[in-house]
Amino acid sequence: MSFDNRLLNDITNNLDGKRIPLNESQRREKQQNELYPYIGANNILCYIDDYIFNEEILCIAEDGGSWGRNENCSFIINEKCWVNNHAHVLTSRNGVDLSYLKYYLNHTDLTKYITGTTRGKLTKTALGRIQIPLPPLETQQKIAAILNKADELRCNDQKILEKYDQLAQSVFLEMFGDPAFNQNRWPQLTLPEFAKKGKHSIKRGPFGGALKKEIFVIKGFLVYEQYHAINDEFSMSRYFIDEAKYKELKGFKVVPGDLIISCSGVTLGRIAEIPKDAMPGIINQALLKISLDQNKMNNTYFKFLFRHKRIQDILFGISRGSGIPNFPPMNTIKSIFFPTPPIKLQSKFAFIIEQIETQKQLTQQSHQKSEELFQSLLQRAFKGELVKHDEYNLKKERVSRAAEEDMPYNTK
Repeated sequence: MSFDNRLLNDITNNLDGKRIPLNESQRREKQQNELYPYIGANNILCYIDDYIFNEEILCIAEDGGSWGRNENCSFIINEKCWVNNHAHVLTSRNGVDLSYLKYYLNHTDLTKYITGTTRGKLTKTALGRIQIPLPPLETQQKIAAILNKADELRCNDQKILEKYDQLAQSVFLEMFGDPAFNQNRWPQLTLPEFAKKGKHSIKRGPFGGALKKEIFVIKGFLVYEQYHAINDEFSMSRYFIDEAKYKELKGFKVVPGDLIISCSGVTLGRIAEIPKDAMPGIINQALLKISLDQNKMNNTYFKFLFRHKRIQDILFGISRGSGIPNFPPMNTIKSIFFPTPPIKLQSKFAFIIEQIETQKQLTQQSHQKSEELFQSLLQRAFKGELVKHDEYNLKKERVSRAAEEDMPYNTK
């Protein structure tokens, strides 16, 4: 299949001159009924009472966006809307399909067109110089249709994952109420009262000087990092210490079932549990380790409680407004009261969450497959390699996934 390279400027109409930015007070004046989307660099910012555009348009981030490969710098709006000066506005001309353009721009690395260092910018001139591999219109529409179906699959999986998260939160509130009010009048305990007895059950990581780069070895005892707490994912292992150093820092060791909490930066307060098959190791200086007495406080219940906005605000509200967010002093952490329902009720909640997580993991596997399929089709689309059986296979896949959109789980 032959593709002609065309400049974006030659196949689209640029409507940037029609854009009108609104400051915060002007926006508030136009938010009485909130009828039409107000568009910024990366999508809808809010809804207002007026509009500028009333046709299908392709919006592309001018500044404040991300233009690397697969970083989604463009999106289509096909309704009445208002666009500010942070997104370019294009319409179709000379036989081009806007959906095809969107997929190509989002898939392609456009960073060579970007100027500026602290805040990148895609100027109108640079935008017009972007080269587009353009097959005939009918082929563009076929490619866009196949990619739309593949994109729908991965979006549906993502929606199902979000439903599972919402379900888990609903179960928590149904069983325990809002921790901000403690309507059920559960006993309130401090962290030292429900942590395991022992000197190191609540332990902040060692000072940075204890883990200098020169002590790391190729293989040995793992040094757990913020990444593990932030992502609740433990396959990554970068830094190790030898047995002698591990024994020296044994007060900072973690074992399966321990909780680790991120202690600095924008990810302050993220929490994760060390899994059963985790490597032996210690925490670094950016983590707090907590070992809970499971007869008083269940890990699963505590993680949900700890992530609740009320608890996060108490712990980190002031710090998050500072230049470099950091963990409060340990005395503050140890003095906060946590609602503590009967352990049987906590355990029942943990069992329900385990069932939800099992279903969620199946959907995550499906989501990974649909993401890989989408990326594969993108690669092939702009090489002219998509064929009829791609569309047929996608139809079969959509049918097999349709039932998954209904939540297959009842918490009663």
